[in-house]
Amino acid sequence: MTDYSLESPFVQQLDADIVDFIHKGIDLSDEINFNKLAVAEFEYQFNVNDIYREYCTRKNVTPESISSWDEIPAVPSQAFKEHIIASFPLEKTELSYMTGGTTTKKRAKIFRDKSAVELIFEANKQCTRSFLFPDVEKMKILFMVPSPKIAPTMGMAVGLEQVRRNFGTEDSEFLITPRGLNIDLLFRSLRGAEDSGEPIALIGATSGFVYFFNACEKEGISFELPKGSRISDGGGYSGKFGECSRNEYHQKCEQILGIPQNHCVNTYGTGESSTNYFDNVLQNHVSSKDEPRFKISPPWTRTIAVDTKTFERLPEGEIGLLRHCDLANRAMVIKVQTDNLGYETKNGFEIIGRAGVKEGEIKTTPIDNMVGQMAEHRMGRFIDSFLHSLIKWQVPRRAKKYKKTKVM
Repeated sequence: MTDYSLESPFVQQLDADIVDFIHKGIDLSDEINFNKLAVAEFEYQFNVNDIYREYCTRKNVTPESISSWDEIPAVPSQAFKEHIIASFPLEKTELSYMTGGTTTKKRAKIFRDKSAVELIFEANKQCTRSFLFPDVEKMKILFMVPSPKIAPTMGMAVGLEQVRRNFGTEDSEFLITPRGLNIDLLFRSLRGAEDSGEPIALIGATSGFVYFFNACEKEGISFELPKGSRISDGGGYSGKFGECSRNEYHQKCEQILGIPQNHCVNTYGTGESSTNYFDNVLQNHVSSKDEPRFKISPPWTRTIAVDTKTFERLPEGEIGLLRHCDLANRAMVIKVQTDNLGYETKNGFEIIGRAGVKEGEIKTTPIDNMVGQMAEHRMGRFIDSFLHSLIKWQVPRRAKKYKKTKVM
């Protein structure tokens, strides 16, 4: 009988093989080994995760009955709000956090063991280096989010702390403090970058940036950040970027900050999976590659779009529900069915909105029926309302001190 404990040779080798696969970088093309690892990971999760095993059994799927990653059952993201879906003993948890929940007010509880934490950190380090910092080792980063010291159960805060450590210079800062948003530090840093000529990076929620841009427009404040400065926003994929369209958001980045569209990188991730997905535009700019904007699926993942009713895979370009298969998600389940609408591209996918799937429309098993009204903003209502109120109040109070040029 195979031993599937975390200390077993099976799991130790599986994790080592996944890390090695991730280390080979985002240009790897190896369908054979991806499939081999995906099937092995499913075998592990089937045998140690009671909820997942019951779900798969009701679908008549077992490790012995499949030979390909696309045959592995996907768990609806809503199920994580109803159950603790962990593929390891919870007493061995190294990292835990909660997702947001704007519709049902239920929040998924996410747990990862030590080795799984290393998997997710390594996967996202590879993606961040390739798509957000492909041309520089480190630079000053301003995070318009709280640090994990303030929000230890917010996955975004935990992940961005890793970004700070791996890619930020020593003067990189989280802008949301116990006293609120440090608007003076934000303004000083932006003006300081103008004066020094050193490029700067800004990372945060899309809506927070939109609120900031609108306030700056109203007060006549703009910046001309040095060449190479960049902005990475998370969220903004549900049809509207905060209070404006995607194109309007990019225009505001250039008008208020002087950051061109090819240095505006949107990032998409789900709390129930592990890998974050980045726009390809900055990497394309650095490598002089000419292709439209979309999100890259790194080699250790597969993202497909499925029909909203049949859940069959759709042809490239057709809009459906996005489904992620992610080797870095060993601590939970390898494949997650989201309620996000999008379509496949040649080397990745694009997300265009969120589906409202009513309870009862999907009728197969109790877990499938938990899909319900799946609408969960990954950045959380807290960040959105907090930034909106603080920016609306603070920017006008500081406008006179930092006004330099007038937005045309």
